[in-house]
Amino acid sequence: MPESASEIYHRSADALRMPPVEEWASFPFAGDMRPRALQPPQDEPALEGEGGVDCRACTLPDDEFLWTDEHWRLSAFEPNGLPVVVILEPREHYAAPGDLPDDLARECGVMLGRVERAVRSLDGIGRVHVCRWGEGAEHLHWWFMGRPAGLTQLMSSFAAIWDDVLPPTPQDIWRDNLARVVEHLRSGQP
Repeated sequence: MPESASEIYHRSADALRMPPVEEWASFPFAGDMRPRALQPPQDEPALEGEGGVDCRACTLPDDEFLWTDEHWRLSAFEPNGLPVVVILEPREHYAAPGDLPDDLARECGVMLGRVERAVRSLDGIGRVHVCRWGEGAEHLHWWFMGRPAGLTQLMSSFAAIWDDVLPPTPQDIWRDNLARVVEHLRSGQP
């Protein structure tokens, strides 16, 4: 039988350890660090748009997105440290990949590949991290984070943190990168 959250908490609260991340070339911080105290289990917080109610993503018009088609929409926030970060979401409200109907799930696989290739097509992109976090808003979405080629310290799961550590990409470069991603998607290139 799996452990409950309460059992995990009681087993772990006084036994936290610091993983050897400071040895990893991709770790963005130096100096002494320690884990934060583990908080006891609590009720899950409400997600924005839970159950499709007051879902911001559902109500945005297409002109708020970089690119759309019949089933999918692509957006971006203001520039941050990485050259390009875009977000793909289905047009309809689904909470998790497992909630997609089979035909849309198959199409999702194709779209993940198309957007990844579009981001990777930018000059100077070494890798594209495709991530899914669903802790803030319920509307299903995937992040595509373009890591600059040659900046190997930004490799791996810390790329998302490096995106916040690095100064923002200049607006003109960021806009050009987004335009090139959209151009690639519109061209129908593989």
